[in-house]
Amino acid sequence: MKSPCSGRHPPALMFQGTGSDVGKSLLVAGLARAFVGRGLAVRPFKPQNMSNNAAVTKDGGEIGRAQALQARAARIAPVADMNPVLLKPQSDVGAQVVVQGRVLANASARDYYALKPTLLPRVLESFQRLAQGADLMLVEGAGAAAEVNLRAADIANMGFAEAADIDVVLVADIDRGGVIAAIVGTWELLPPAERARLKGYVINKFRGDASLFTPAVELIKARTGLDCLGIVPFFPDAALLPAEDGATAPKGGGSGAVKIAVTRLSRMANFDDFDPLAAEPGVTLSFVGPGQALPGDADWIILPGSKATIADLAFLRAQGWDIDLAAHLRRGGKVLGICAGFQMLGKSVADPLGLEGPAGSVAEGLGYLEVDTVISAEKTLVEVAGFDPAGHPVHGYEMHMGRTDGPDCARPFLTLAGRPDGAVSSDGRVMGGYLHGLFSSDRFRSAFLGGGSDLAHDALVERVLDGLAAHLAGHVDLDRLLQLASRD
Repeated sequence: MKSPCSGRHPPALMFQGTGSDVGKSLLVAGLARAFVGRGLAVRPFKPQNMSNNAAVTKDGGEIGRAQALQARAARIAPVADMNPVLLKPQSDVGAQVVVQGRVLANASARDYYALKPTLLPRVLESFQRLAQGADLMLVEGAGAAAEVNLRAADIANMGFAEAADIDVVLVADIDRGGVIAAIVGTWELLPPAERARLKGYVINKFRGDASLFTPAVELIKARTGLDCLGIVPFFPDAALLPAEDGATAPKGGGSGAVKIAVTRLSRMANFDDFDPLAAEPGVTLSFVGPGQALPGDADWIILPGSKATIADLAFLRAQGWDIDLAAHLRRGGKVLGICAGFQMLGKSVADPLGLEGPAGSVAEGLGYLEVDTVISAEKTLVEVAGFDPAGHPVHGYEMHMGRTDGPDCARPFLTLAGRPDGAVSSDGRVMGGYLHGLFSSDRFRSAFLGGGSDLAHDALVERVLDGLAAHLAGHVDLDRLLQLASRD
């Protein structure tokens, strides 16, 4: 089924939020699955994203994890054009800037503000390229639609909508309160030309009797002229899907017999690595935050990925987690490091080029693995599959800028694409490697947990996406959204 084209691109609609974390990402994912179910070729797109939760694309780039989930919902492989600008925070004031899947620079917030106007042509280039062959483009904004202090150089919200000439639906989260003021306030702050692009709004995460919101719908209509396009009840299974970024705390929970603690580093990256563990009924998963001690009864402690290895190694020590790790190992516990966490477990981490911090930095590692790491300019971005030493298949992706070598690499943690990866200590209780997403491999995960798991995680994600699509179809006017996208 082919929809009529509108101007220079196929039908397109942008979803902008009244604030961050209002549910735009999952709304777009659910709509993508719903419209694919109607026979449309859907392409998700986000001009600019800020997240250390990233995914490797089939064309060897990286994009925000949310766009990879949206691609999956649209039943297509993720490509770099789906998220042409990705900001990966490395400090409170700076980030790595990834453009069309490749690292462009490290920039402070002020430097990036000056850089943004030069990136708009590449954002539009990605949008046009992605639109080829599409029936419908679903575009996600970033943060809030009315960040007027950033409007002059905006490429993420109204700046993009204006440049691409597409209309906008507001998404507002009633669960956090103040939803009427958020919608009306957004309208009031926008200039007339941008108000004209707003075609309606969706209320997200509603709990209770939706009929009680009718007076609010009437008030919003009187103040803004905007139509309510849907009131979406809270969808609990959304917790089973990967979160976009650190605005939402990583998901722990459970009350199973196997207890796993993950250190919540200050620049923690790719925390969706642990979603399959959180979904396991036999696991108690906890994310240990600053100022908290690592639990004394944990079976496993996992050091996750980080966007700033040396800085987060210092952060780990500042929490006293190095002392807790030593006690954990004395009690017979086990430790796993993933990517940066693997690097931290070695003897040293060096950053001679200053790619993640001051040039020439060398940090003493935790010393549990006889390996050393040098952070290098070449970034490994690859989807890969292989086996653990017991022959259980694994699959996932590598995303790192370091090279790790040393005697313990003679005992690899995994074999990936026919080559050894990672290292295991001589006593077998400390291990690490570079593979993200390894816990999505069901047989490996079951063996890691001691056997007995029958959870099929990929199938679970598919069921949740189908359920989300059906949920939205029951509460959002999909026909009206298609009309707005086509400007009918």
